[in-house]
Amino acid sequence: MPVGRRAAAAGPYGAAVLAAIVLVATTLWGHDGDGFGNGRQLRIMVPAAPGGGWDQTAREMQAALRGEVGRTEVANVAGGGGTIGLSQFVRHEGDPTRLMVTGLVMVGAVESNDSPVGVDRTTPLARLVTDHQVIVVPVSSPVRTVADLVARMRQDPGSVSFAGGPAGGIGQILAGMIADTIGVDPARVSYLAHPGAGEALSTVLSGRATVGVAGVSEMQGQIRAGTVRAVAVSSPRRLPTLPDVPTLGERGVDVELANWRGVVAPPGIGPDDERRLEDLLVRMTRTAAWRETLRRRGWTEATLTGDQFRQYIERERRTVTRVLVLMGLA
Repeated sequence: MPVGRRAAAAGPYGAAVLAAIVLVATTLWGHDGDGFGNGRQLRIMVPAAPGGGWDQTAREMQAALRGEVGRTEVANVAGGGGTIGLSQFVRHEGDPTRLMVTGLVMVGAVESNDSPVGVDRTTPLARLVTDHQVIVVPVSSPVRTVADLVARMRQDPGSVSFAGGPAGGIGQILAGMIADTIGVDPARVSYLAHPGAGEALSTVLSGRATVGVAGVSEMQGQIRAGTVRAVAVSSPRRLPTLPDVPTLGERGVDVELANWRGVVAPPGIGPDDERRLEDLLVRMTRTAAWRETLRRRGWTEATLTGDQFRQYIERERRTVTRVLVLMGLA
């Protein structure tokens, strides 16, 4: 008996089961029904510990992709500013069901850690968002403004310590750029590296660091709760999520820096798989779920795919390397 007749014979319950099976089959890999991925589950690596910006990005992707590919898996591999996860990820050569979140932090970590594996070993798919940095201090800190911070750095650079994410990451890069802009030797910047924003926040609150540097999305909850005070953001204009916090540029420090986050595939995937993955990610950015994510997280939409994304990564690598060389880290 044909499947349709068997389902009908089984009554409404059988028909419902059949419909559910068809729905699952057609939602895999963008509803195209051509077996892309061989029906295997999409897996997203987060090359960092849970809770940080990369982890947030992957978890939000997981939710926004549900209507496109069904259930996805997210796994964390922490360490080395993402370079440990990167070295594991490139071993999945040719597997189009594997994705990894990446960003500016990894580009810097590759240079500062002298990693044998670079982002250029992956297949760049899409830049998704940018997340600007915020400089925070304990509420009791005498540093209340950018002017206070600049004065201290110029008087005694070693007395001002920055707490942020991994060595060579965006926090350290921002600290170096600020120093360079105000006429302080970037190599004299004192930077305390941490696996993530949570650990950096603890260092700031304990008084072991003068200021903290983290992504707005990672710190806005603490700012609103009054745990820390925001001094400035690294964006070109004030952010809707922190409208009362000035930009560095507003306060005379001509520095802008955005921490972009994107997605790559392993090396060696075919051009058709690459195109379909890019299309899948672009469709995801147009979903209501993703738009709500941008609003809630305070991220800026920054979709860029294909060769343009690949060229963008190379430009970022050159910029980051220049700053890290000035700081004596590359």
